[in-house]
Amino acid sequence: MSRLFLDSRAARVTWTILAILGVIGLAYAVRGVLLLIALSLFFAYLLFPVVRLTQRWVTQRRSLAIGLVYLAVLAVLVATGIAVGPRLSSEVQSLAQKLPEMSKQIQSGQMVERMLQRRGWEWREIAEIERLARAHMGEIIGYVQQAVAALLGWLAGAWVIVLIPVLAFFILKDAEQFTSATISRLSQRRHRGVGWGIAEDLHLLLGQYVRAQVLLALITFVVWAAVFLVAGVPYALVLAAIGGALEFIPVVGPLTAGILAIGVSFFGGYGHPWLVAAFVLVWRGIQDYACVPLIMGRGIEIHPALVVVGVLAGGELAGVAGMFLSVPVIAAVRIVWRRLQAPRGPLVDDREPDRAVASPQLL
Repeated sequence: MSRLFLDSRAARVTWTILAILGVIGLAYAVRGVLLLIALSLFFAYLLFPVVRLTQRWVTQRRSLAIGLVYLAVLAVLVATGIAVGPRLSSEVQSLAQKLPEMSKQIQSGQMVERMLQRRGWEWREIAEIERLARAHMGEIIGYVQQAVAALLGWLAGAWVIVLIPVLAFFILKDAEQFTSATISRLSQRRHRGVGWGIAEDLHLLLGQYVRAQVLLALITFVVWAAVFLVAGVPYALVLAAIGGALEFIPVVGPLTAGILAIGVSFFGGYGHPWLVAAFVLVWRGIQDYACVPLIMGRGIEIHPALVVVGVLAGGELAGVAGMFLSVPVIAAVRIVWRRLQAPRGPLVDDREPDRAVASPQLL
């Protein structure tokens, strides 16, 4: 009897492990679809407060409120494009035209030599730096080409981005009913209580995280654009747009944006690239130790080492989008684990709808 019990228990453990591995494999196989759903969910959370305000002050119909918010967002985007688009487009075209020439000068060492001579370096030091640069230039160019190829490959498949507002519309419209119907199917009241607790925690987490990230990106764009324009840094709006966009990628994004800003200012002929480097370092400190705690609060308490590992793992699984999703996914797993490990009340087998546990205000 004891052996039969052990065999059945081992079989259950084995089947559980196989089921988990199967779910992980299936998620990896359809990671593109899951990524599209995740981005749509984030877009829905970004618009959710505006939709609720529209329902309160304009119309009670959810579909009409969502449509009005979409029209308002489109108007804001068009106005922003009219205000910033011409200069941003001209800077992008100018930078694109100069990149091949800058690349040739960097590979030949002429640009580095000219920059160092302008700053009073001796010819022996310049010759040593040129020797090191030429020795490793092939590897550097190879890494850059791989990064550009990966970016172009991602942009080639980015046409599906038009589906994000479509899916977000249905999420905003029906997610609340779907969540309620799913959790109400749980057979026990205790399980329904845990389910509503997880749903409410995830709702608060995702809403806070998405809106905080958008606000941090906008602050970065505005501050970088103002400082670079006042200081006369070349391609100021392009660098500010890159800095704001890469703010969505934890750790790697701000680091990449800072390196690009310093590199473009150095090789673009700006007279004081060290000022750009100092500004990037100071702004990173302000953003990490002032803006992030103030805007994002303490809703996402993850160890920095876990963030770095998550970002690297997300990059391996899904590229740039995986890096962006790594932090909220880790935080969501942490919330689910804490809820499941929390002390539970007595088991109650109540198959009637649970009226004691009120549903949170989800999307």
